[in-house]
Amino acid sequence: MNNKQRWMGGVVLLSGGVLLTALLLKGKEEIHHNQVQASETAVEAAQKNTNNSASQLTVDVETEKRLLEAQRQAREKSVAEQEARAAEFLAMQQQAEADAARKAAEEYAELNARRSAQQSSDNIPPELVEDQAAKQKHLAEDKLAAQKKLDQQKAAQLKADQVKQDAARKAADAEKHAADEKRKAERLAAEKKAAEKQASEKQAAEAKRKAEEKQKAEAKHKEDAKKKAEAEKARDLLEHGDKQWMVQVALAANEANADAVASKLRAKGYRVTKSPTSKGIRIMVGPSKDRESADSARKKINSDASLGMKSAWVIDWVPLDKR
Repeated sequence: MNNKQRWMGGVVLLSGGVLLTALLLKGKEEIHHNQVQASETAVEAAQKNTNNSASQLTVDVETEKRLLEAQRQAREKSVAEQEARAAEFLAMQQQAEADAARKAAEEYAELNARRSAQQSSDNIPPELVEDQAAKQKHLAEDKLAAQKKLDQQKAAQLKADQVKQDAARKAADAEKHAADEKRKAERLAAEKKAAEKQASEKQAAEAKRKAEEKQKAEAKHKEDAKKKAEAEKARDLLEHGDKQWMVQVALAANEANADAVASKLRAKGYRVTKSPTSKGIRIMVGPSKDRESADSARKKINSDASLGMKSAWVIDWVPLDKR
């Protein structure tokens, strides 16, 4: 450490001590001044109370206690503030001393390093200096060759990585293409299966429709055949079956008129039959075994003036239960 640094450190320490002493003295003076001022205030208050009234010779003890307590707290607060300021200044002084010592140590180390380098370079022979220069040159060349080799290795590694990446990309593309082809084949198979299913369902629906049409046609044919058979049976019954010849005497509009006509005929001894039709109620006499018997009955009814039925005629009638 040089003389300048020692002088600066001494100045810092001296100035810090002086400042700390001044702060402590100032704090003591403020405390003494506060105490004196409080005492004077108490004496003045006591004198004032004595002069104002003779009856108030006794000092209020409680008030005095409160005043003294307030003074004590004020003194303690002032002392605490002074101590806090002194501690803060002491910490600042210690930090300044530490910084100065650290800076001095750094400067001293740097100075010794320069001196050592200067002495070592002065004591080295010229041939050793040249050897050292050659050695440094070889070291630089070796370092350059190593760096070049390292660069070549890096370039080769980059090229290998690039080839590897290209191969990986090609493999990924091939895998993607295979996956696309597989999905395409699956889609085509699904479409083909759906088309086959749709065609099968269509064929089944068409076959079902044809079967239903055939069933309906057969049912209609059976119904038509049944109706035709019934018609032929009815016609055969009318043409070749046992016919009952009747004499139709009137066609009444309602049941009452039909009963009136039937009563007249029954009163004459005729056997009367009524048969409802879409146009009214048919009143007939008979049946007769043959047409000649029926025609004889018709002539008799037409000639009977009491019946007043001159428009009777013969019909071949078949009962409903035999139709």
